[in-house]
Amino acid sequence: MTGTVTYSPAYTLVPTYECFNRCSYCNFRTAPGQSPWMALESAAKILRGLQKQGVCEILILSGEVHPRSPRRDAWFERIYQLCELALKLGFLPHTNAGPLSFAEMERLKSVNVSMGLMLEQLTPELLKTVHQHAPSKMPQLRLQQLEWAGKLQIPFTTGLLLGIGETKTDWWDTLEAIASLHQRWGHIQEVILQPHSPGSQQSFDAPAFNPHQLPEVITQAREILPSDITIQIPPNLVLDPQWLLACIEAGARDLGGISPKDEVNPDYPHLSAPKLIKILEPAGWQLVPRLPVYSQYDNWLTPQLQMAVRQWRRIRKG
Repeated sequence: MTGTVTYSPAYTLVPTYECFNRCSYCNFRTAPGQSPWMALESAAKILRGLQKQGVCEILILSGEVHPRSPRRDAWFERIYQLCELALKLGFLPHTNAGPLSFAEMERLKSVNVSMGLMLEQLTPELLKTVHQHAPSKMPQLRLQQLEWAGKLQIPFTTGLLLGIGETKTDWWDTLEAIASLHQRWGHIQEVILQPHSPGSQQSFDAPAFNPHQLPEVITQAREILPSDITIQIPPNLVLDPQWLLACIEAGARDLGGISPKDEVNPDYPHLSAPKLIKILEPAGWQLVPRLPVYSQYDNWLTPQLQMAVRQWRRIRKG
């Protein structure tokens, strides 16, 4: 075997698709007030149906309610309750719900084994184009979120969105900012390199990011990022198996959460683990499931979360 490639057996719960941002490449959002919020009863039914299917991670992925909206507290409470429910039913929650306040992050830390937020790109130039109507995509706001995650000792996933109007220099600047924050706090588990992949709902009229460029980006990212940060690529957005293998050879070692539906890129179905094994094994790579928290961060978790993680680690060993 050449080595191992990891993935997380996951399922995504969406508290709401509504979002006050209007990123022109988005295939996820609905306008505020046009998306019903997920009821806890509905979530419980879904989760109970997953209990014997090998799913470990429950990704709580939400559209954003404006920080000053009178509905913000209810929105946050629904996210918190979904995390609590997932834990109660034996899963490990990971929340990605846009920028949160320090107090919101601190509270969610008690019911999440890890959290995430994409930096996307740090160049302010995108505020004039794809992020023109997306107030929460201000680079400093997102950097602050990563800083707070470090201060709160929250194991964190972040990443870049490639091909939305940035330059190569922007890639390296964003990666260097991530590396700097990790060197200070040691909390970045994974960096996702996500190629822009046009979907049926977006208004952004631009081609897909050329997947043939991905190995070059991965190679450079591997040089910039500290060695204990794992590089992740979404395999459903790298459609050519040979280029997926080229990305792994270049240094990507994780394929993210594999679930029935990619909510962010609904036009690109996830490959199942057996299909990925058929691609990887002939090239010498072993596909291995992982938890949504890496073992070096277990002692950052609350006692309740540590107990839940230990149970999953025993299952994996068994």
